[in-house]
Amino acid sequence: MIIISGVISIPADKRAACIEASIPLQQATRDDEPGCLAYVFSADPCDDGAIAVYELWEDAPSLAAHFLHENYFNMRTMFGQHGITGAVTHKYRIDAVATVYNADRIATTDFD
Repeated sequence: MIIISGVISIPADKRAACIEASIPLQQATRDDEPGCLAYVFSADPCDDGAIAVYELWEDAPSLAAHFLHENYFNMRTMFGQHGITGAVTHKYRIDAVATVYNADRIATTDFD
């Protein structure tokens, strides 16, 4: 699996409209693109000029296909139209997955 996580910077007075405009594209990506497990662009509750990015992809081929998909290009265009001032995103390749809480409902760092 691959996680993309980051922050998009945008003028605070344009953030709500930008997020609202992104909803159909977020839904289309989730619905139409195989391998998309999560695709969320949401308001950062601590920074009025930030949109938090969280994506979860099944594998590299799915993410590669997304980068060629009209949803990706339309999302980039939409953010540009709403005046983004910057973005920092990173991708992470996941080699292990486990629940946070064990059978005793205790949060752990274990992956077994």
